[in-house]
Amino acid sequence: MTMIPLKRRGVDASRLVLGCMPFGGGWNSDPITEAHYSEGQAAVEAALEAGINMFDLADIYTRGKSERVFGEVLRRQPGLRERIVLQSKCGIVLEEPGVPNHFDFSPDHILRSVDGSLQRLGVEYLDILLLHRPDPLMDAEQVGEALRRLKASGKVRHFGVSNMSMGQIKLLQTYSDEPFIVNQLEMSLSRTGFVNTQVYVNQDKGKDNIFPEGTMEYCQLENIQLQAWGPLAQGRFSGRSLEEESEAIRQTAGLVGQFAEEKGTTREAIVLAWLLKHPAGIQPVIGTTKPERIAACRDAERVELSRIEWYLLYNSSRGLPLPKSQ
Repeated sequence: MTMIPLKRRGVDASRLVLGCMPFGGGWNSDPITEAHYSEGQAAVEAALEAGINMFDLADIYTRGKSERVFGEVLRRQPGLRERIVLQSKCGIVLEEPGVPNHFDFSPDHILRSVDGSLQRLGVEYLDILLLHRPDPLMDAEQVGEALRRLKASGKVRHFGVSNMSMGQIKLLQTYSDEPFIVNQLEMSLSRTGFVNTQVYVNQDKGKDNIFPEGTMEYCQLENIQLQAWGPLAQGRFSGRSLEEESEAIRQTAGLVGQFAEEKGTTREAIVLAWLLKHPAGIQPVIGTTKPERIAACRDAERVELSRIEWYLLYNSSRGLPLPKSQ
């Protein structure tokens, strides 16, 4: 199995990451209940049992409640903080009366956001901070200065980005002393743009692909960890109702089930193994609070898909064969 780039950066992270976006209930002002804390703790324990030691959060997830729940889990389990890799994000401002949903990479916002995350989590530092969504109004030099202050203060050890292209990372890196070591993007069997970009070179079909060209290769060259959000495709291939899905999705779900039965594993493991086979060392971020679903993912590292099986799944999910000639 390909080594993940984070290991080469000295970050002892697991192959899979638990995404904590659902922690804390709804995206509203409802109070956190003991049931939310218990649910979060059960999910963390299931992740640790499955060999997952990395956890992904963001300041906005369930309007801050996700980080508060995770902070309570840490409080109830002394010593856990030193055993895990903690990653959070900033840069999105949620809609309020008179204020639209928008992005903010201003230094003040970045610094305030990190302080808020540390307070909610009850920790002294983040292992990794990601800039969540590209801000068209960002001043890359000012962003670099904000990151320098966070590093110097000991509040953040490493930095990365989310949903960014090669050009955007290059611009930010020019003004940052610290290397960006993560880029988190949507990648799954139902979001195959990252592969389409590679196979559609010099083809008309490539014009409709929105995945940023060259990003996969750039991240591989620069030893930037590619993380996949939504890697399980919201359960499309592992048990969700397919009544309103396309024929390609239904056929792919059937193929996933066939491979899972043949290999004596779960559908979730097959779906994740498809991502893990890519030589970029993709790190899937599974977003669930259900212990049984977390456990169903643990087999992904063990499962080995052949080249033919990988291409069967890829072609099926797209609903198109690869080109035979020029």
